[in-house]
Amino acid sequence: STIIGGTPTNLRMHALVFVNRSLTLENIKCYGFDMDYTLAMYKSPDYESMGFELLRDRMVSIGYPHEILRYTYDPSFPTRGIVLDKTLGNLLKVDSNGNILVCSHGFRFLREEDIEYYYRNKFIQRDDTDRFHILNTLFNLSETYLYACLVDFFTRCTRYSNLQKGFQHGDLFMSYRSMFQDVRDAMDFIHDTVNHQKIIWRKVAKIFLATNSDYNYTESKSNPKKPWRAFFDLVVVDTRKPLFFADGTVLRQVDTNTGKLRIGTYTGDLQHGTVYSGGSSDIISDLLDVSGKDILYIGDHIFGDILKSKKRQGWKTFLVVPELAKELQVWEERRNLFEELKHLDFYLAELHLDSGSIECPDISNIQTRIKVLTHRMDMSYGQMGSLLRSGYTQTLFASQLIRYADLYSSTCINLLHYPFNYLFMAPPVLVCPHIDLQPPLSASFSCSIHLSIHTVAVFDVTTEQQSHKEEQERDGGGGWLIRKIES
Repeated sequence: STIIGGTPTNLRMHALVFVNRSLTLENIKCYGFDMDYTLAMYKSPDYESMGFELLRDRMVSIGYPHEILRYTYDPSFPTRGIVLDKTLGNLLKVDSNGNILVCSHGFRFLREEDIEYYYRNKFIQRDDTDRFHILNTLFNLSETYLYACLVDFFTRCTRYSNLQKGFQHGDLFMSYRSMFQDVRDAMDFIHDTVNHQKIIWRKVAKIFLATNSDYNYTESKSNPKKPWRAFFDLVVVDTRKPLFFADGTVLRQVDTNTGKLRIGTYTGDLQHGTVYSGGSSDIISDLLDVSGKDILYIGDHIFGDILKSKKRQGWKTFLVVPELAKELQVWEERRNLFEELKHLDFYLAELHLDSGSIECPDISNIQTRIKVLTHRMDMSYGQMGSLLRSGYTQTLFASQLIRYADLYSSTCINLLHYPFNYLFMAPPVLVCPHIDLQPPLSASFSCSIHLSIHTVAVFDVTTEQQSHKEEQERDGGGGWLIRKIES
């Protein structure tokens, strides 16, 4: 594709790479990849449906009622970033501060007054990890849906009495916490026994693969007609991320003929074509002779891939968000609803600024309209709404994406649309709300917007004297909107 003004001109929104922090590809000496949902391209929702069926069958095999076999996977319900309350069995969609946006018990969505009853001020302490578990990965989708199915079944089943923290059947008490642990154990069992994936490789300068999967899992599902290991300067399996980004484990060589580990700790130089097991990010940097800032690591897991590699090693990060393609599509189709929300929000602010009024303005009709519009927008994405927002409010997942991912896109393949000396420029950020940043019209400034969560993918455009002026304003989602006003 041609490059005009610093970006490929024929790219559609779903093919763009979006920017949170400036990054120059020319300075990147090493590209690291996760495997699952990054290089391993799964067919969704078929993959999640298969995972759900395996989980469901496993739960029955360990003693759960056969009636749950009637449940089938519905991709419109689960989304990433859901918080599971292990005490009350609820699924929560929250913002970055812990404010509850959506709450469901099984498949029943709770009303505001019900949420207030269980959670004072509709707020949770996210750092209470003993009670709350964040379901952040794409592998969690089938897990999330199965848990909702279990809660739905036991709530409806007349053989069980509904208690605040679980279900009673005779002398048997089954807590929401134990149900969650059973689902987690079933997921671990399936990951240990089932292998299914398709891998797509692409050579980009010096690259390495770091996956939590073992060698046999990786090897058996690659293309046997292509020597896939030759595409990588380094292959590391059994990394045990996020431990890999801290102390790590012992680095050992893998016997590629048998799949077994060779005894002893490997302490030699990098051998091309050799597969290693374990190790740590520090060991990888030494073997490849690169430092943290020289590495761009690409993965789909906010915590295991992106957060830890960024905070502990200073690696540059690229988050793969497959859901972004749908997010952008829905945004384009329903952006009129968001525009109306924006106008209503502005109108509310104007009403409260009327210094001549001696009575509190009646805003009930406006609030009702805002709730209706927010619900309509959310339902366009699925039953849990958008992965990234609820109306005007960013979700916890969106805030983590902005905080820890330097770049993000729907697939790592989109990186190939850009030249390898490309400069990804982040939007200017106001230090404080009281600072009014006015970019000079004579300078180049960014003007490409990811409207889904208002994080900017940037390229340079030189402004010219025109018959209109351009006004740049900050919106509630954390990004920049460009509005042209005819003079």
